[in-house]
Amino acid sequence: MTEAILLVGGKGTRLRPLTVRTPKPMVPAAGVPFLTHQLARARAAGVEHIVLATSYLAEVFEPYFGDGSDLGLSIEYVTEEEPLGTGGAIRNVASRLHSGPEDPVLIFNGDILTGLDIQALVATHDDSGADVSLHLTRVADPRAFGLVPTDGTGRVTAFLEKPQTPEEIVTDQINAGAYVFRRSVIDSIPTGRPVSVERETFPDLLAAGAHLQGMVDSTYWLDLGTPQAFVRGSADLVLGRAPSPAVPGRCGDRLVLDTADVAPDAKLTGGTVIGAGATVGEGARIHGSAVLAGAVVEPGAVLTDSLIGENARIGARTILTDAFIGDGAHIGPDNELRAGARIWCDTKLPAKTIRFSSDQ
Repeated sequence: MTEAILLVGGKGTRLRPLTVRTPKPMVPAAGVPFLTHQLARARAAGVEHIVLATSYLAEVFEPYFGDGSDLGLSIEYVTEEEPLGTGGAIRNVASRLHSGPEDPVLIFNGDILTGLDIQALVATHDDSGADVSLHLTRVADPRAFGLVPTDGTGRVTAFLEKPQTPEEIVTDQINAGAYVFRRSVIDSIPTGRPVSVERETFPDLLAAGAHLQGMVDSTYWLDLGTPQAFVRGSADLVLGRAPSPAVPGRCGDRLVLDTADVAPDAKLTGGTVIGAGATVGEGARIHGSAVLAGAVVEPGAVLTDSLIGENARIGARTILTDAFIGDGAHIGPDNELRAGARIWCDTKLPAKTIRFSSDQ
């Protein structure tokens, strides 16, 4: 197994303001762009050649990762002119693959943080002789996902779009966003138009009698589609709950990058990461949060489960809980933001402007 396609073309609209200036896979998680963790895990599983299918802000990927040699990979980049959907994106990069028609090709979605045993998925694909093999995971509430029931041998029997009624929830297995395709199946996807593998390719293959195999792997799995999930994923990487060879330091309660300046009495817990060149003032308390490069957290601020964008500033004694602050924004002292608040890039919020409680 030497080849993979990584789908990183999405706009990340649900993650705004984190993705206003940065494509979702390049937003830092545990101190490095999230994509770094995926590339490092693929390399650790024996992948050598990766094609990145890019679209939104495509120009930022290659300057950062180059030819991939720093990660022990050979990376190529293909940019979609028009969004092509998951299937269209896969087909659009097929010409860059070196695999023969019967060879397996790994495919990853660029917004999934997972502890998937990649080699086991490839082995399942080889052993079952499948045309496509899918990583499936079990979730407590599958209503937000497409369901993928399987028979006793693990063969996929149906693809059921997001179920609405209890009767429709026939399984807790969902499509977890990692696949192994037989190369010839990729070449059969139509060209030049948007195609969804989830809604078109997979159901059509099933209807045509193709063999689709599911492998349930319920290790760590998280869809990083919302700011809350992204911050949790970053914290879980720091804490070591989500495995990655790319975390730049030892796993633990906190990760402070080399050039950050943290006051001795500041308290950092819960997988908090402080980015390069960031500053944390005296008495600040930060739990389960990500403070990106160059940001400033002034003395006495209290941050919980929040993300502070690059070069943003959080004023003294300001309280943030489940809040997401865009790059370059300035939140003045003595503010209080909660409940999923999102502050756009370069916004300036004066002191004592927003409170959820008395200022006494």
